[in-house]
Amino acid sequence: MKETTTSQRPRPRKMPRQGRSAETVRAIIEAAARILERDGLGAFTTNAVAERAGVSIGSLYQYFPGKEALIGALIVRETSLLIAECEAAVAGVSGREALKGIIVAAVIHQLRRPALARLLDLEEARLPFDEDTRRVTDRLRLILLAVLVRADLPKQLDPDVAAQDVLAIIKGMVDAAGERGEQDRDALGSRVGRAVYGYLDNAA
Repeated sequence: MKETTTSQRPRPRKMPRQGRSAETVRAIIEAAARILERDGLGAFTTNAVAERAGVSIGSLYQYFPGKEALIGALIVRETSLLIAECEAAVAGVSGREALKGIIVAAVIHQLRRPALARLLDLEEARLPFDEDTRRVTDRLRLILLAVLVRADLPKQLDPDVAAQDVLAIIKGMVDAAGERGEQDRDALGSRVGRAVYGYLDNAA
């Protein structure tokens, strides 16, 4: 897990929830994603994002004070998508099935848009946490914690620490696989599962 710092990156301004303004924000964020995954950080400028999104630079700055705020919004968007997939995977199933579902969701998420995922991993490590990033990261931990206390999984001495450790194992392995350009979801999911259960069985 990434350590928190006291410094703050620029945050998006107040985000609209509906209507044309919300559509504009979604278009800007997706334009940023496409530029990053296609052309990398070297081509990532606010002017390029505005042009790709079909909005004026003034409209972009109305919502995002700069590039780091755009990257922060992308990190939150992508993590929120993973949260939704994990929540769906753990609903109404056993602990073992839920844990498998989380691993599968993490693998699929990393390999769905691998170039974007790799770049955001690097930027997340470089940039200081902000309130939004901390909130979505903590939500992942809480989902995992609720799974680890289910009766069919090995009982942990400290479930909260175990949840943080398991999250770090999953994130570390899928991030490394993405960095290598790995594409075999089944093989990666199997390795992550073995690592997670190796930890849980020995930490109980």
